[in-house]
Amino acid sequence: MVLGKVKNFFVSYDCLNDSNVPVFASGDFVSGRVIIEVTGEIRVKSLNIHAKGLAKVRWTESRNAGSNTAYTQNFTEEVEYLNHRDVLIGHDRDDDNCDEGFTVLHSGRHEFPFSLELPQTPLATSFEGKHGSVRYWVKAELHRPWLLPMKTKKEFTVFEHIDINTPLLLSPQAGTKDKTLCCWFCTSGPVSLSAKIERKGYTPGESIQIFAEIENCSSRVVVPKAAIYQTQTFFAKGKVKEIKQLVANLRGDPLPSGKTETWDGKMLKIPPISPSILDCSIIHVEYSLMVYVDIPRAVNLTLNLPLVIGTIPLHSFGSRTSSVSSQCSMAMSWLGLPERPEAPPSYSEIVTDEERQNNSELPAVRDEIEGPLYAYIHEFRFQPPPLYSEVDPNPDQVCGSMDRRPDTCPSR
Repeated sequence: MVLGKVKNFFVSYDCLNDSNVPVFASGDFVSGRVIIEVTGEIRVKSLNIHAKGLAKVRWTESRNAGSNTAYTQNFTEEVEYLNHRDVLIGHDRDDDNCDEGFTVLHSGRHEFPFSLELPQTPLATSFEGKHGSVRYWVKAELHRPWLLPMKTKKEFTVFEHIDINTPLLLSPQAGTKDKTLCCWFCTSGPVSLSAKIERKGYTPGESIQIFAEIENCSSRVVVPKAAIYQTQTFFAKGKVKEIKQLVANLRGDPLPSGKTETWDGKMLKIPPISPSILDCSIIHVEYSLMVYVDIPRAVNLTLNLPLVIGTIPLHSFGSRTSSVSSQCSMAMSWLGLPERPEAPPSYSEIVTDEERQNNSELPAVRDEIEGPLYAYIHEFRFQPPPLYSEVDPNPDQVCGSMDRRPDTCPSR
């Protein structure tokens, strides 16, 4: 028999989204196929897959131990999130001499499906940083007798969802700072900065509305600016490494001495960036909005507002601009309640004529509670209630009583 050759060997994922990109979250099932294209016939001992998820940190630092001695110290740390193995073909025996148990693949394309469930526990979002990364992948190994194993690997993306529709991430962020400029013995007027944003949580593609007021009482021309920064923090062996990168920025107009500038919702768009990573023990990815005043020949006046970049965008009912009535209407629709209350049923629908006649006779206990109180209870027990109406039948009396209140504020 002429041995065949493996033409193609790769891993393919079953993508459930429209973008055809393998993206998953904790608790999802990752499914796909290992595809082997062969020419001729080959004998396969086993086909294995190994799914792995790993957060890894690594950097080096050079240190001096003396005048002529230097050494390099490595800082590494790992956290494992996924470790799953499965056998798709054959067995794990290492006996190449045994002709039993081999699987023969004929010429053509062969697909071997696999499926695995990601852990229900929180996973770190996939990330690529300067000193560390969070990666998830599936590696397939094809073992054949008397030949070295063939290996192929393909990564997939994991998002640990962050819902920005929470009270903490919907809360406004604001701050105020001022700075007095000095030059030797001369003191200039202060430069003050106040800034506010509507919420703390955003998703990529959104625009941040910046409300700010910059007052320049100094003798210099200053320039207000704003920028979004990403801070990557890596932890290993008790050491910390931090990288700060500019994500997006904007520039205001120069502000002369004695002038004030107001930003009434100046827009700064968030580009496609990685979500915040807050729950990984060795890698943190955080964001902040820095609103600052560029002051020539002096340290800038800076105001930092924390941001959280999430994956679940803002719902319409979570917007602060939506009215209370629209939120109530949506809540009523969820609960199956009508937006306007219905009138109560009529008396005749509840108490029939037969029940009214049967209960018109006095009960046997009348002698025990004889008196005017019993007569009052019995008289109104089966009387119909007043007619239902949403209009006040005596509006003049209510208005008159309100006019006579001495504590009413005329401006209200």
